[in-house]
Parts: sequence; C-alpha cells; structure tokens
Amino acid sequence: MLRAAHTSGQKVLDVHQMIAVDVDQFHGIEIEEFPSQIAQVALWLVDHQMNVRVSEEFGLYFARIPLKTSPHIVHGNALTLDWNDVLLAERASYVFGNPPFIGKQHQNTEQKSNMEAVMQDIKGAGVLDFVAAWYVKAARYIAGQPTRCAFVSTNSITQGEQVGVLWGWLLAQGIHIHFAHRTFQWSNEARGKAAVHCVIIGFGLEDVPNKIIFEYENIKGEPHAVSAVNVNPYLVDALDVVLENRRTPICPVPPISFGSMPNDGGHLLLSDDEKTALLLAEPESAPWIRPFLGADEFINNLPRWCLWLEDCPPNVLRSLPEVSKRVAAVKALRLASNREATRELAATAALFGEIRQPLGNYVLIPRHSSERRQFVPMGFLTADVICGDANMCIPNASPYHFGILSSSMHNAWIRYVAGRIKSDYRYSAGIVYNNFPWPDAPDDKTRQAIEAAAQAVLNARTQFPDATLADLYDPLTMPPALVRAHQRLDAAVDAAYGKKSFRNDAERVAFLFERYQALTSLLAAPNPPKRRAARAKHIT
Repeated sequence: MLRAAHTSGQKVLDVHQMIAVDVDQFHGIEIEEFPSQIAQVALWLVDHQMNVRVSEEFGLYFARIPLKTSPHIVHGNALTLDWNDVLLAERASYVFGNPPFIGKQHQNTEQKSNMEAVMQDIKGAGVLDFVAAWYVKAARYIAGQPTRCAFVSTNSITQGEQVGVLWGWLLAQGIHIHFAHRTFQWSNEARGKAAVHCVIIGFGLEDVPNKIIFEYENIKGEPHAVSAVNVNPYLVDALDVVLENRRTPICPVPPISFGSMPNDGGHLLLSDDEKTALLLAEPESAPWIRPFLGADEFINNLPRWCLWLEDCPPNVLRSLPEVSKRVAAVKALRLASNREATRELAATAALFGEIRQPLGNYVLIPRHSSERRQFVPMGFLTADVICGDANMCIPNASPYHFGILSSSMHNAWIRYVAGRIKSDYRYSAGIVYNNFPWPDAPDDKTRQAIEAAAQAVLNARTQFPDATLADLYDPLTMPPALVRAHQRLDAAVDAAYGKKSFRNDAERVAFLFERYQALTSLLAAPNPPKRRAARAKHIT
C-alpha cells in the first residue's frame, strides 16, 4: 500500500500492509506426534525465509517477531478424521501433501481397515495402494467447492489396474487433472530408504485452461513443462478414458494367456547338467525332454529344460525309472500341499500343474521387463519350446502379430498403461493386451510389409549369436543393425495406422486412446458389428 505523508508529500511503502499470508492460515494433519511438532516449526522457518526475501526485494526489514500466530497442525489419523473438523471445506483454498507410499500387499490390518472405511462402496478398491485413499478423501472433502488439490504419489495409481478403479470413480465425481509431473525418481537422505518412483498430480472439480504436463527425459532428470489440452489419468494429453480389465481383446486378434505352470517343486525342470546326467543314465528319455523358457531364461539365454510327458504312454513312462523318480517326487510334493487344488493335481503328477502350451507358432512376451529398454524383448517360437508361466503367450500367432507387438506403437502403450514392479514393466492380458487398439484389418500389401519387417528384426538378432536379448536390447549396446530393423518395422506399423510418424511416445499414446475410444464405442453400441476373433487351440 502507498500512503502519502502530509508534511512533504513523500510516498512511503508499507510492506506490512502487502503481506497477505501468515502461518495461521495453514492447517494440517500428521499421524505421528513428533513430526506434527516438526511441521509446525518448519512452517515458522519457511515463513522466516519468505520474510527475508521480502526484505531483500523491497529494501525494508520485515519480520514477525515476536511470533503471534501458529500453524494449526492436528496430531491424528488423516483417514479417520473428518477434515471439516480441521478446516471447513468452504474455507480451504488448497489441499496438498505427501501421503504414505504403501503398496496394497504391504498394508497392515489397521491400514486396510482405514482404506475400507474411506473407499466404502468403490468397486474393486482392494487393488489400490494406500495413497489412493487421500485422493478419495480429498474428492469428498472438496465436493461443491473450488478448492484445488495436489499430492505427491507413487506412480502406481497412474498405471495398470489401479487407474480404472481409482480414476474411474474420481472422474465420475467430476474431478479434472490440472497439472501433473510424470514419473520421476525421488529419494531422501535417510539411511536405508530406497528411491521410489513418483508422480505429482494437481486436481479439482473445476476444469481449467492451460493445463501442464511436466515430462522427464529420464526419471532422475529435471522436468520440462509441456502445455496440454487435457491431462488424462495416465498423465497423457488425451481423452479422459480409463482402461477396463478385459477378459478378451477389443480387436479380432488371437487371445493371450499365461504360459504353462509346472507346480512341481522343480522336479520336472532340468538344468543343463541335470539334462546331461539324465541322458547318460537313461538315453531313452530324450524324446520327452523339451527346451523350457521362463522370462529369465528367455531374456538372458539361460539353458533350461523340462520333462514334457503329455503324450508319454504309461508303459514307456514305467520303463524310465529315473524319470519315474522325478514324477514320484512331484506327486509327494503336491499331496503335502495345504491347497486342495494342488493336492488334486497329484493324480496327474507326470504333467505340469497348468498346461497352456500352444500347438503351433506363438509369440512369447516376458511378464516383466526392465524400464530401461525401449522395446520389451519378445519371441516368435515354435510349439516344441515350452513357454513357462513367467511369460505370456499368444497361440496361433503370425509374424504380423509379432511385428505389431514389437513395434514402438505397442511399446509406447506398454510404457504408459502397464503396471510396474518397482520400475520394471509388468505386461498383463487384461489391461495391456486386451485393450490395445490394433490397426484395421490390413490388406495384403500392408500385412506383407509388416511381416517382412518383423522377420528382419528376428534376422538382425541372429547376427549376434553369442549375445543375449538383454545385451541386444540394452539401450547402450543395442547393435545398429537391430536399431535399423526396428525403425523399418515402426515405419511399416505406423503406415498400417495411416500415419507417417510420431514425435514421441506421448503422441503415439494420445492417438491410441482416440482409437481405443472409437473401438469401445462400437463395442458398446446396441447392435455392434460382429467380429470373429481368431481363436487359438491350446491344451487346458
């Protein structure tokens, strides 16, 4: 405020009249007593720091000493307290915080009880991480108010199955995302504290223009702001859609399943040395030994084998005493199980617990893959190679399917919608594969171009017979021949979608969300066009 002096006409700047923020305007909740006291002191310290900056800016000393006001930090449980008892919602301008990062599987009994009380009738809330409760609590608190909220959160609530549950409900309440920091790595200086992968999401009931997404070149880097028309729950500038956990694909493509699960205590699986020893002792067992691939074996080229006795006649099995010993060990293991379903499998001890091995060529997708890779390594394999349950498999697949799934288009989709284990991608049937918007049915020329490019990727891999897929797809060691093969594959796949190129992953995923909405709108129509999916035959 400028105030005129009566004697000389000199104008004096009264800084005290300009400062409109004080610590008593801040209200908070902290579950631990000592940290709640620290929070109060921290607010006084920040107030002092800001007062120093005011003094420097205006050249006038400004301080609030002696202290006359205090922050209102309540010692209590934020999930059981009524936030209106701390501050009435109509008086709140902003709600922000850094809620606890506790995964669904790590919640104790009290925390699960707190979650259930907050979630009430939100369907499927059992899959949500602890931090999600603060979003729900905040949305209910600001109902009918222009209050804006922002939380630092684990990135799990913007990926995988949690998005549909949490954001499906929030969007239905009228919540809009105003700004977001995409995934970054955060750590503190406490000893033994692991770094976590976080997002920051600002939201409210009012829609606002000039939305912003803060993107990171890498998770340890600095953010750069990108303007957005809309920020959806996957933190993409795209339509507000959430992906359902679907049982079947939205496009007419072969179904996907887990690989076969041994449930054998290791007795049907063989290392290289165990295979050699068995063949020395019992050469007649050779026809019943097959290559076996878990995700680790596939990516790191680790030799492993299994006894595959699906078609082994009983008289032949009885003539193989070493193999029979292993089958007897499986039977004993299953009978000793606490699970009734496992005990029932003892009646077929010679077989894997769950058999889903394709009868023809198939695509193998590791269920988990490093976030450092630009492409999730996938395989195009023949039926004699047994696919373990650490992988997903797509029976009756063609090089065309392998090509689409190995493209940047599909890998961008994985990066934005798949769940994570720590920072590694977790490929799923219900969220990733079954919701993926494939191109329209290709003509012969388009299909042949993709199949040729897909084969070129496989051929480029074979140029390095001593390299593992982990070597080939490491961003620092990926050979130029394989890089070029993937670039040609991307060009063929982009053309199938009617596009020449995309600037980045976000643009690809925004395009795919539009296509997803168009496809699901057709499926939701009263009389949707009938589609016949290519059903794969497999052993169940």
